[in-house]
Amino acid sequence: MSDDFLHRERLGKRVHRLGISASYGLDEAGMREALERGTNYLFWTPAKPFLKTVIRDVVARDRDRYVLATGPVLGYFGGSVRRAAEWALRESRSDYVDILQLFWGGVMSSLAPRVLDELVKLREAGKVRAIGTAIHDRKRAGRLAAEGPLDFFMLRYNAAHPGAEADVFPHLAARRPFVTAYTATSWGKLLRRPRGFDGPAATAGDCYRFCLTSPHVDVVLTAPKDARELRENLEALERGPLTAEEEARLRALGRAVHG
Repeated sequence: MSDDFLHRERLGKRVHRLGISASYGLDEAGMREALERGTNYLFWTPAKPFLKTVIRDVVARDRDRYVLATGPVLGYFGGSVRRAAEWALRESRSDYVDILQLFWGGVMSSLAPRVLDELVKLREAGKVRAIGTAIHDRKRAGRLAAEGPLDFFMLRYNAAHPGAEADVFPHLAARRPFVTAYTATSWGKLLRRPRGFDGPAATAGDCYRFCLTSPHVDVVLTAPKDARELRENLEALERGPLTAEEEARLRALGRAVHG
């Protein structure tokens, strides 16, 4: 397997393509193990206070190795965006945040000019290296990717929801924004064989490999419930990109799950 499958050069760093989130149960020991095993992209929110300890103990000591992605819980105004950035800088004991993202653009945050302008100011000041949004509206994401000023997008992308391939990915070439995929397992639905489908269900590893087989995806997020799931997911990536046969099988499963 080529190392190009496991890593990407982005934001001036060698980024492991499996990003880690503690949103679904991974504890402090599991997060530390993930970093010891080479992952270096952390999705960080205030909801998990122990992450601050891990970041201060591990990330701050080798800051240029790790990618911290965070953002305001609610981002309707420029002030809330700036405060989120200042909080992240203070709590991480860092001079910069790698990715400052608006959560669920258009729902939990605003993509109005006043908010985007504040993001740009933070990037120009060197406090943030990339600015962007998590967004469900794919067609809007496609327009934002083509026009700027955002240079990061977190998108729902999996075998049951491949719509980004038509609505977003064709618009990435000119500016090449950073793309992180999430919900790789479609909230676990791809891990269960749907009624009437005669093939096997997917493993979580299959789902992560599906996302990373796309050349347009830089990182896929995993949110394991414990260290055992973390290890399984990392080991699965050692198999490299999906073969044509594996991809066709997973897309067929995805159509059955979606329909």
